[in-house]
Amino acid sequence: MNHQVSSKLDFTSLLSLSYSTSIHELHDRLSEMGFADIRPIHGYLFKRLTPNGATGIELAEYLGITKQAVSKMIDYLEKSDYVMRKNHPTDKRGKIIVLTERGWLVVQGKEKILAEIEQGWIETIGTERMQMLKEDLTKLFYEADTGNLLSRIRPVW
Repeated sequence: MNHQVSSKLDFTSLLSLSYSTSIHELHDRLSEMGFADIRPIHGYLFKRLTPNGATGIELAEYLGITKQAVSKMIDYLEKSDYVMRKNHPTDKRGKIIVLTERGWLVVQGKEKILAEIEQGWIETIGTERMQMLKEDLTKLFYEADTGNLLSRIRPVW
């Protein structure tokens, strides 16, 4: 994107485009690693499953979708060996969804790729500016946080 066009974009659009660009690169690279069937929504689900798993109801609340939609997503991910249903440790009738070894490989791949994307940004704008950007965005986030935003990080529908 040339700088003339980007200077006409508002702050929120720039943040959104930066996020979208990163997510697209992440998923392109995950696909190259053999995880072509993983979608961005799965990343949010995986985030909620780490480290100890979650119930279907917890996942539905976290993702802001129905329990039925979560169940279909879990069926899809279970068939691809990313997650598995286990007996709930405290509720004998309930199930808990946990990552499989393959699921953990996606999480590890994601962490590595995101670190490499950030390194690319550092190479573009410099270490000091990147650190300042992260500090400024952190400050803006915590000033806007009403006490529970961090627990509600999920896709924007």
